[in-house]
Amino acid sequence: MAAWNALISYASLRRLRPVASIPPSPSPLSPSFGRSGILDREPKLDGIRVGRSLRWNVSRTSSGSTSSPSVRIDQDTDSVPTPVVLIDQDSDSSATIVEVSFGDRLGNLLDTMKALKDLGLDVVKGTVSTGASVIQTKLFIMHLHTGRKVEDPDMLERIRLTILNNLLKYHPESSERLALGEAFGIKAPQKKIDVDVATHINIKDDGPKRSMLYIETADRPGLLMEIIKILSDINVSVESAEIDTEGLVAKDKFHVSYRGSALNSSLSQVLINCLRFYLRRPETDEDSY
Repeated sequence: MAAWNALISYASLRRLRPVASIPPSPSPLSPSFGRSGILDREPKLDGIRVGRSLRWNVSRTSSGSTSSPSVRIDQDTDSVPTPVVLIDQDSDSSATIVEVSFGDRLGNLLDTMKALKDLGLDVVKGTVSTGASVIQTKLFIMHLHTGRKVEDPDMLERIRLTILNNLLKYHPESSERLALGEAFGIKAPQKKIDVDVATHINIKDDGPKRSMLYIETADRPGLLMEIIKILSDINVSVESAEIDTEGLVAKDKFHVSYRGSALNSSLSQVLINCLRFYLRRPETDEDSY
């Protein structure tokens, strides 16, 4: 895919520093419902569909105006669900899909959509679904001015960190379940991830012209850029990706190729060795943060 080859041009960005927390919107948008249960939106939020079973949990100030989603902090760590942020580049050819879930306590994400728009992005469509006590929001994102999907790895990482920062802000209890909670949360994760144990890498053929690279490792800011840099160093091209953050762990899938073909066994082993070395030893490069 020609568009994804543009990823490599950004590999020269040695490491991405964490994105600062996005300040809350001064006046968050207030959702309203019609008879059918479909969310009536501002023009910028056209396309958002809300299932009938979903209720927005918003609090009201003494003046009657709608405030940001109320904050809940659970003392029992085991009761806090695992936050999941999935960035999908494969399912839609024209938009980047972002799925966010945090058990049954996910808010309406209006502040998150506002933060994404501040990055120059547009949420063109989205759905909210509930099932098994889990609320999942799916957003279809494009560049605001070009109307094209996001292909820059730097911007993909900013999207991921923006959403995680908003989770920490409006659901501070999530800090116990997120790697970012160590530095930016109200309470650091009690469970520490051993990078050596958590890192798993697998490469398999996905047709004659590309391979599937699967990486599971401890999450940290700038992880995507580190992976792209390693791939670029051995001339491996990234065609598409699925970036999945599940609490303290990152589970990423990349469709990769070498000179238009799938990776052979020798190159696959070289790539695996490089990834294991750098991902298991993040402290070897202070600029990764």
